[in-house]
Amino acid sequence: MAKGYFCLVLHAHLPYVRHPEHENFLEERWLFEAITETYIPLIDSFNKLVGEGVAYRVTFSVSPPLASMLVDKLLQDRYSKHLDKLIELAEKEVQRTRGTPFHDTAMMYRDRFYRTKYIFCDQYGKNLVNAFKQLEEQGRLEITTCAATHGFLPLMMVNPNAVRAQIGTAVDLHKKYFGRSPRGIWLPECAYASGIDDILKEFGIKFFFTDTHGILYASHRPRFGVFAPVFCPSGVAVFGRDMESSKQVWSADEGYPGDANYREFYRDIGYELDFDYIKPYIHPDGIRIHTGIKYHRISGRTEEKQPYNPHWAWEKVVQHAGNFVFNREHQVAHLSSLMDRPPVIVAPYDAELFGHWWFEGPLFLENLLRKFHTDQDSVELITPSDYLQMFPCNQVVKPCASSWGNKGYNEVWLSRANDWIYRHLHMASDRMTEMADRYPKADGLLLRALKQAARELLLAQSSDWAFIMSTGTMVDYAVKRTKNHLLNFNGLYEQVKYNRLEEPWIAELEWKNNIFPDIDYRLYGCEYNKNTHTA
Repeated sequence: MAKGYFCLVLHAHLPYVRHPEHENFLEERWLFEAITETYIPLIDSFNKLVGEGVAYRVTFSVSPPLASMLVDKLLQDRYSKHLDKLIELAEKEVQRTRGTPFHDTAMMYRDRFYRTKYIFCDQYGKNLVNAFKQLEEQGRLEITTCAATHGFLPLMMVNPNAVRAQIGTAVDLHKKYFGRSPRGIWLPECAYASGIDDILKEFGIKFFFTDTHGILYASHRPRFGVFAPVFCPSGVAVFGRDMESSKQVWSADEGYPGDANYREFYRDIGYELDFDYIKPYIHPDGIRIHTGIKYHRISGRTEEKQPYNPHWAWEKVVQHAGNFVFNREHQVAHLSSLMDRPPVIVAPYDAELFGHWWFEGPLFLENLLRKFHTDQDSVELITPSDYLQMFPCNQVVKPCASSWGNKGYNEVWLSRANDWIYRHLHMASDRMTEMADRYPKADGLLLRALKQAARELLLAQSSDWAFIMSTGTMVDYAVKRTKNHLLNFNGLYEQVKYNRLEEPWIAELEWKNNIFPDIDYRLYGCEYNKNTHTA
C-alpha cells in the first residue's frame, strides 16, 4: 500500500451558448477556444500516457451544458469551420514570420491546429464526449457530473424541488451520454448548504467536494482535516480541497503559471496585427478578438514582453511537474506519520485553467502523471470512489455552508450587481412546481410546453450569469440571457395556465434552446416519486 494518495480533480464546464439564429455568435467562441486549447490537448495527453502504459487515475467532471454542446451537431460543424480558419491563419503566419524570432512559435501553432483537426474530426468524429467516455472505460478517468445548468444550489434551497430538478436532470443526461450513473458530483462553485446532500443521496450520488473551510468548520472537528473524507449524516461522502497543492498551480503570485518563460495570455495577434490582414479571422463585424495565436512570454511584471520560446517553456514544465511531485512526496511523508491511514490529497481545479489560461498546463499535467508513475513509489494517484472503497469507515460530520468563490461563501453570486435575479428565479421555481403538480401525466403539446418551461428555468438558473454580472465582464450578455429565459418561462406558464398553447412559438423555443431533449419536468413536482432516479 502507498504511503498516501493524490486525487487530481478537473472540472470542465462552460455555460450553454448555442445560437442557431445567428451564423456568427461571439460567445460561441468560448466553447471553440476551450476545445482547441484545453479539451483536445488534455485528451491528447491522456491518450499518449495510455499508449506509454502509464497507470494514472484522474477525476474529471463534465458538466451537462458542456456535454450537451459537445454532442450538438450545429456546434460541432461550426467548430470545424472555425478550426479551418485557424489553420488558414496559421499557414499565413508561418510565411509572415519567416526570419523573425516568432517563426518557431508560428510553426508550433500550425502543427497544433492540424493535430487538433485530426483528433476532432478523424479520431472522434467531432464528438469529444466519446473521448472522455473511452478514457473512463480504459480505467484512466472517473467521470463525475455537475448540476444540470451549474445552478448555485445554496440559493435555490428555498424550493428544494428546484435543486432536485438540477440534480436529477444532470444524472439522467450523464447516464445517456456516458452509459453509467455518476458516482460523484462537482457541486457548482463547490457551493454547499445543509440539505443538498440529502437530495444527492436520492439520486445515488456517493460523494462531492467542498473548499477547505467547508470541512474544517464542520459541526465536529474532523480528525484528519481535509486529508480523509468525511460522511454527512445522509451517508454521502465529502472530500475537502488541499490548499497547499492547489495554490502551487492557481496562485497568481506563487503558482507555476506565472513563470516568466510561459506564454503571455493577453498578447494576441487578433488585437495587434494590421486590421486588413487579421479581419477575415476576427468577428465579421470587425470586433477584434483573441485568435489563440500569441507570440510573447510573460517576461515578468513589465510591459515589455519578450518573444515566446516553446523549448524554454517545455523545459520549465518538466521542472515544475517534478517539483510538484517532490512536494507531494514530502507532504504525504509528514501526514502519514500523523494518521492511522494513508492520507488523500485532493487538488481540484477548473479544467480550463490548463491550456486556455495556462497554455502549458496540459503538458504540465502530462508530465505530472508520468512522474507520479515513474519517479517515485510513495504517492499513488486515486479517485474518490477508489479511496472510499479502500477506506469505507469515515467520520460523520455536518459540513458548513461554503463555496470556493471569493471570501468562501455566497458573496460572488449574491451581490449588489446580481441580487435582482433571485426573486424572479424563486417565483419561476414555485410556478414550475405548481405546473408539475397540476399536470403529472401531460402529453402532446402540453407535454412539450412543460418540458420547454423546465429547460428555460434551468437555463435562467445558471450560476455563470450571476458570476459574470458580479465580475463585470460581458454583463450585457449575462443580463440578456437571464431575462430572456425568464420571459420565455413566464410566457409558457401563462399559456399553460390559461390553456392557450401556441405551437409555433413553442417550436421556436425548442429549436433555439434545445438542451435536455429528454427532460422530466415532473422532477419539480412535490408528489414526484423520489425513488425514480435512485441508482
